[in-house]
Amino acid sequence: MRDPHPPRYSRSVQALAALAVLLVVLAAAAAPAVILRQFASGFTLPVEVAYPPGDTNRLFVVEQGGRIRIIEGGKVLPGAFLDVSGIIAAGGERGLLGLAFHPDYARNGAFYVYYTRAHTGAVALARYLRDPKDANRADPASGVVLFEVPHIDFANHNGGRIVFGPDGYLYVGLGDGGGGRDRLRNGQNRGVFLGKILRIAVDGGKGYRIPPANPYAKESCAARLCPEIFLYGLRNPWKFSFDRATGDLYIADVGEDTWEEVDFIPAGSPGGLNLGWGIFEGDACFNDEYYGKPGACAALKKRNIRPVVIYDHKSHGGYSIIGGYVYRGRASPSLTGDYIYGDFVSKRIWAAKRDAAGAWNAELLLEPSPLLASISSFAEDYAGEVYVVDHTRGTLWRIEAR
Repeated sequence: MRDPHPPRYSRSVQALAALAVLLVVLAAAAAPAVILRQFASGFTLPVEVAYPPGDTNRLFVVEQGGRIRIIEGGKVLPGAFLDVSGIIAAGGERGLLGLAFHPDYARNGAFYVYYTRAHTGAVALARYLRDPKDANRADPASGVVLFEVPHIDFANHNGGRIVFGPDGYLYVGLGDGGGGRDRLRNGQNRGVFLGKILRIAVDGGKGYRIPPANPYAKESCAARLCPEIFLYGLRNPWKFSFDRATGDLYIADVGEDTWEEVDFIPAGSPGGLNLGWGIFEGDACFNDEYYGKPGACAALKKRNIRPVVIYDHKSHGGYSIIGGYVYRGRASPSLTGDYIYGDFVSKRIWAAKRDAAGAWNAELLLEPSPLLASISSFAEDYAGEVYVVDHTRGTLWRIEAR
């Protein structure tokens, strides 16, 4: 997610238009392929939705200003599950941004939040515990910071998504530190956390361990190979998710000048993959002089992972991709296997899928709807149904096939 009126930089769209057509096929039907059914409302700037493992009746909604609220049985409960508004910086792309429940939450009551700190703007990952006397309240005194990353130069590109993978490890997405054109050179720097997806092992306690299978597990940040890194070369992986049926990882990385992208990491990947930013944007050469002289694009072209879906700002509208989920529910079988995603600015919603020949195609599911003011997130419930989150109007809409 980002400011809908970002600073503009030089563009080169025409030379890549044909490539966009090949990678993304937008099939706009006369009638939308899906409809939106209102599920819950009354939230203030919601940015994330999660649920505890095995919980069939509740969704927990993260409000950017610092509160986590609960929808139970379709009704929004009064008060907050947790309120950290007093310790965070909120506004723009800052705030309380991520929530993930420990796989053993029913026993240990541990959950994790990701936020930007008040006064410093640093991004932090913290563990909290459920109130032992009230399942709908957290213990605000139980917070422990697992790590904190300085983020002092710019206020944008904080990342924020945290999610437990099918391997039981916690995946944490961090932006590149902000500004334009990866000016801090964090995307390709494996000695820092910014511009990465991290993978760590947590047990509900006050710290974390390095998974032994991490690509740099035996290295160190001092040696410019942080052991927490799973993937690098990202600009702002605001939303990513695992397909609950296959374990595949889908990453929506927000672009800058021209291209928005979806990256696909198959289940079982050992990690250590380079997604290309800030040398590439989408599949296009972005900064050939990334290291101070020409040649960066050619040097990296055969070694970075290519996006499976891209769309450009000019032809398809929108400036900030919002990743969603692969649909695995039962209410809309025609969507089964579709990766549903959208755009914060244009409010369009698409579905992408790989065909039998291995080619990726994207279908336009919904043109900008007057029901939506802005899309900040998608959500998935226990049953695999998918929702879209309206940031401005504070509403959750369930997506249903027409």
